[in-house]
Amino acid sequence: MSRAWNFSAGPAVLPEPVLRQAQDELLEWRGVGASVMEISHRSQPFIALAEEAEARLRSLMSIPPEYKVLFLQGGATLQFALLAMNLATSGQSADYVLSGHWSEKAAREARPYVQVRVAANASASAYRKLPAFEQWQVGADAAYVHYTPNETIQGLEYPDIPDLGDVPLVADMSSCILSRPLEVSRFGLIYAGAQKNIGPSGLTVLIVREDLLERSHGHDIAMILRYSEHAAHGSMLNTPNTWAWYLAGLTLAWLEQRGGVAAMEQHNRHKAELLYDTIDSSSGFYRNEVDPGSRSRMNIPFFLQDSKLDERFLGQAEQRGLMGLKGHRALGGMRASLYNAMSVQGVEALVGFMHDFQQANG
Repeated sequence: MSRAWNFSAGPAVLPEPVLRQAQDELLEWRGVGASVMEISHRSQPFIALAEEAEARLRSLMSIPPEYKVLFLQGGATLQFALLAMNLATSGQSADYVLSGHWSEKAAREARPYVQVRVAANASASAYRKLPAFEQWQVGADAAYVHYTPNETIQGLEYPDIPDLGDVPLVADMSSCILSRPLEVSRFGLIYAGAQKNIGPSGLTVLIVREDLLERSHGHDIAMILRYSEHAAHGSMLNTPNTWAWYLAGLTLAWLEQRGGVAAMEQHNRHKAELLYDTIDSSSGFYRNEVDPGSRSRMNIPFFLQDSKLDERFLGQAEQRGLMGLKGHRALGGMRASLYNAMSVQGVEALVGFMHDFQQANG
C-alpha cells in the first residue's frame, strides 16, 4: 500500500498511527468482544472513552474548569444557527466580523435568530487582508461577537486574540483548533468541526463558558437544540457518533505524544514557511494573493502565472503522490492544507514538485 500526501482541506489527513490503531482495534476493542461502533454509548467502556477524550482535550488546551466541553453532531455549520439560538434573546443583536466565506455564511445562517450587525468587513480587500482589531466596531450591547480566526478558503488567519472586554467572544476554530497554544479564558464559546485537526467528519467539539449556558433557558427552542441540555447529559442527549468520538480520542492521544500544541505550533510554522518561501521565490510563477500579515498557516491558496497550466499541475502532482491540491471552486487555482497531521516530509515533497514543475514549464 502506498499512501499519498493528502493536502485536502477537509475531510483531511489523519495521523497514520491513529489509522493503524483503529485498523487493529476495528473488530475487537479493549477486550469487550466487539467493535467500538457496536457497543452502547451508555456502557461503562464507552463512557470511559468519552471521559478520556475530554480529559485529553482539556489538558492539551488548558481549558479552565468553568467551561463545558461538548462533543456534538451536525458539523460546525449547524452551530452557525444554534449559537444564535442559545446565546441571544429575542430582538438582541450580535456583532460579526466578515473575513471570508465561512464568516459570511455564519452571519447569514444566524440572521433568522438574531439581529446581525457587521463589526468589520474584509470584502473591500477581496478577502486578502484581515481588518485590524482596532477597526472592529463592537457594541457594548452585543449578545456576542463572532469571528473566524482562520478562513479555510481564502487562506487568512488572525495570529492574535482580540480583547473585547465583557462581550463574549465566539470563534469558529474548525481549521485552526489545536494548531497552537490558546488562552481559552478569553473566549465565551469556541466551536470546531472535527475533520481537520481533531478527527473524522461527523463530530463537532464545542467549548462554552458555563454561565452562557443559562441564556437558552426560557427560549422557545427544542431540547435537542439547547447547549445546556447537551451539557447536562454529557453530550449523550441522543446517540452520539461513537466512531468519530473514538477516533478523536486517538488523535488527541497522538497530539500528546507529539509534544502537545506548543510542539504543533513550531511544526506548523515550519511547514508554512517552506511553502510560502517556495511561492515567494518563484519570480511570479506561483503567487499567493493574501497580505503577508494575514496569511494562514493552515490553508495556503496559490495560483500559477498561467492558469492554462492548472490541470497539468494537478495531474502531474497526483502522479507524484500529491492529492487534494485543487483550489476551492470559488477561487480556483491551488490550495494546500497543512493541518497538524501533515508532515514536514509531505510539504517537502510538494515544494520539490513545485520546483520541478516551474523548471519544466517556466
